[in-house]
Amino acid sequence: MAGRKVSSKPRKQRKRHFNAPLHIRQKKMAATLSKELREKYKRRSFPVRKGDTVKILRGDFAGVEGKIVEVDLKKYRVYIDKVKRRKTNGEEVLVPIHPSNLMITELNLEDVKRKERLEQKIKE
Repeated sequence: MAGRKVSSKPRKQRKRHFNAPLHIRQKKMAATLSKELREKYKRRSFPVRKGDTVKILRGDFAGVEGKIVEVDLKKYRVYIDKVKRRKTNGEEVLVPIHPSNLMITELNLEDVKRKERLEQKIKE
């Protein structure tokens, strides 16, 4: 990737964003870490994953804390267990939320590789 120029044109930036491959989308699905996690892992944000506990910072559900049920890479949205909306037919559906409006309060560290990636900066 060295020597590759990045365009500053908004049209090309949007095209790259919406046509990004899944491995790049995963990195873009990052949320800020709580103060305790920031101090512990010496990083500001980290990609969200199913099982993380998050707090919503903005929007209609601000202040709600819950666990991530699903991460939708295609739509760049996250679904949280306690964030539901009732449809006109009475059915309850999960409300999609963008990860930039979330703060991770507790991480799901079942994956060994994720734990290693998180603790990478501490070792340096």
